[in-house]
Amino acid sequence: MRDTPTAEARLSVAGMTCGKCVARVEAALLATSGVVSAEVTRTPGEALTHYDPSQTSPSALAEAITQAGYSATPEERHEEAAPAPVAPAEEAPKPAGQSTTLTIEGMHCASCVSRVESAFSAVPGVSSASVNLATRRATVHHSGLAPDLLEKASKSAGYPAHADAHDHAVGPADTGDETREMARLTLIAALLTAPVFLIEMGGHLYPPLHHWITATLGVTPWRIVQFLLTTAVLAGPGRLFFTSGIPALLRRAPEMNALVALGAGAAWAYSTLATFAPGLLPEGANHVYFEAAAVITTLILLGRTLEARARGRAGAALRGLMALTPETAPVQTPQGLENTPVSQLAPGDLLHLAPGARVAVDGVVTEGEGWLDEAMVTGEARPVAKAPGSPLTGGTLNGNTALTYRATATGADTVLARIAAQVEQAQATKLPLQRVIDRVTAIFVPAVLLVAALTVAAWLLTTGNLASALVAGVSVLIIACPCAMGLATPVSILVATGRAAELGVIFRQGAALEQLGGLKTLAFDKTGTLTEGHPALTAVLPSGIDRAEALRLAASAEARSEHPLAKALVMAAEAEGLTLAPATDMAAQPGYGLTATVEGKALTIGGKRAMEAANVAIPPELEQARDSAEAQAQTAFFLAADGKALALFTVSDPIKPDAAPALKSLKAHGLSLVLLSGDAPRVAQAVARDLGIDAPEGGLLPEDKLARIEALKSAGPVGFVGDGINDAPALAAADVGLAIGTGTDVAVEAADVVLLSGRLEGLTAAHDISRKAMANIRQNLAWAFGYNVLLIPVAAGVLVPFGGPQLSPMLAAGAMALSSLAVIANALRLRRAAA
Repeated sequence: MRDTPTAEARLSVAGMTCGKCVARVEAALLATSGVVSAEVTRTPGEALTHYDPSQTSPSALAEAITQAGYSATPEERHEEAAPAPVAPAEEAPKPAGQSTTLTIEGMHCASCVSRVESAFSAVPGVSSASVNLATRRATVHHSGLAPDLLEKASKSAGYPAHADAHDHAVGPADTGDETREMARLTLIAALLTAPVFLIEMGGHLYPPLHHWITATLGVTPWRIVQFLLTTAVLAGPGRLFFTSGIPALLRRAPEMNALVALGAGAAWAYSTLATFAPGLLPEGANHVYFEAAAVITTLILLGRTLEARARGRAGAALRGLMALTPETAPVQTPQGLENTPVSQLAPGDLLHLAPGARVAVDGVVTEGEGWLDEAMVTGEARPVAKAPGSPLTGGTLNGNTALTYRATATGADTVLARIAAQVEQAQATKLPLQRVIDRVTAIFVPAVLLVAALTVAAWLLTTGNLASALVAGVSVLIIACPCAMGLATPVSILVATGRAAELGVIFRQGAALEQLGGLKTLAFDKTGTLTEGHPALTAVLPSGIDRAEALRLAASAEARSEHPLAKALVMAAEAEGLTLAPATDMAAQPGYGLTATVEGKALTIGGKRAMEAANVAIPPELEQARDSAEAQAQTAFFLAADGKALALFTVSDPIKPDAAPALKSLKAHGLSLVLLSGDAPRVAQAVARDLGIDAPEGGLLPEDKLARIEALKSAGPVGFVGDGINDAPALAAADVGLAIGTGTDVAVEAADVVLLSGRLEGLTAAHDISRKAMANIRQNLAWAFGYNVLLIPVAAGVLVPFGGPQLSPMLAAGAMALSSLAVIANALRLRRAAA
């Protein structure tokens, strides 16, 4: 940030509910003429702005926030008077817009998701709730409710829940325990089911076996054996279907467990009646279906085991990333080096990093020089040089040199933890497509119950055979479980965002995964986005002043600036051994330049637009030199003192080596590429020519970029790639904002997608993953819906009058399990995306 200006405004902001809201408000303020800096916090909804009172006012700042879609009120400040005490009765309520993340137990299908969301939405004070079947998590936005109230609402709907502490230093939830428990239940069920299935079905396939069982045990004793084994299956491993499904039925909110409980329970009850009270059944209907009830339960348990394992694989990439940090680290203490658990580290601790060891937490090097492998975080394969003052990221791998570093962030504040938090947020959000599916599945299970009842009634009316009617009804119940529909979208999102994180691409918003692949236009900033962002001074052309003096004055004014051009001046001055003077009254205008006072001289540094605004005449020789430099894609800007132009500086910023192939790949996929730069038009045109961009525009202010983005939207969805503070408005306004991870915090906060490494290879990877993920989701939905549309009528027996087949309950259970596994297996193919 730059020096504090002469005035400060504090505004109360209402309506912010997420990080992107904060970024939009900051972007709106920074785009306002006269604003030097803006810091916005969502809780308690406040904006602290430093500004030039000659150009703007608190009321104008509030209006800028209102135009961005939020309401704002300047806070009255009476600095000479003591603040009046606030009576307890006047205590301000908790701010709106809080959110709570909960882990939900017992969800197995899309209907479960719908029930839990409805339970949360019914709680007064809840504004929205989003439940993800793949991650088993719910995100609830509310007005400051206690977590236990939300837990109670979920539990009352039949789904126990507990609020997450959300320590992202630990990483996403592991499904290992769930997988092991489901595997144990499946094994028990399989061992109990095997005798029933093998002997009963073997007797049909090999009649002598049936005759031997009948002659040895007798029909009734053998049925009693089946009854005992099947009852053990249902009461033991299969009990979870009944403990969840029956209460759901009683609440008139049936879900998948209810369908399984009804199907397996009906087969068991009918067979039990045929075994112990056969006289109550019609003649010829004395059949048992114990094997169907047992096999149904076993197959569905097997499907859930495989599903849990697949979900574990889907989140393995991110968990593996989080597991890179060591458990302990050597900390320098007055007593010497002590191995301390990473969880106990605090900012400011001095740590030692041995050769080949991993960095424990984020920090900054204090001693030593070496190279670190940061590929696991940024996706950048080349080692990165580190020296005193260089930042370190927790989890990265040290080379062959010992280093000492000071911790700057620990726990949930580290880069890895924030990546995990952002990816989990993206995984928990729902795509617009998923919300349509949720509305369909909300009525799906009741509709299936109705179809099953009508099927039983139709079979009874046409055949009079209760056994056949029951078989048809049970088959409909079993085959219609909407597991595949519930998993079709979230599992693909889970795998795709995990794969993207492996490649150094963070989807901060789940909807960006859907939108990125469908963009029509992709606009780019230039400096730091298409170019390296590390410009070097190429020439100083003085006019009426010594060259070294011109460089010294300009570097003195820019010494505290973070702008890449300012750094180029300062580095050049330091390389020449020039002594810089202190600067006062420094103020920056995004898109114009900088003003400061150095040694009593009022300096203005900037391009032609800045000189015109300051009424500075530019000598013809400097004007011609500027034109020549810009024609060669070099940035040129002037130095003026007390209203007189003194020098021209030219700076060269090389194009990133991967920019040309990345943009060529994007054009091959049908994207229209646009360059929106604050640099001179001739510089923008030269860069665009080298990169094959068809529509370059230069000389744009932040508000100009914003206007261009809005205009481009008329031709279809628009994405914008940028890295600077002046890019934040355009990033927030674009349908998909993509920030270079090496850019400013404001730009990153305004974006939907972050390219951690800063390389444009990440952009092509993100686009590829988005396209493949949406294709994958469409395939899953086609399979899930097609499966139900085709097989429910077959299970009901509509083909039987025409000589066609009818599915038995066992085959229906197998088909249902295979449907879910097919969806999961298809989603797992995304782990190879952008390879």
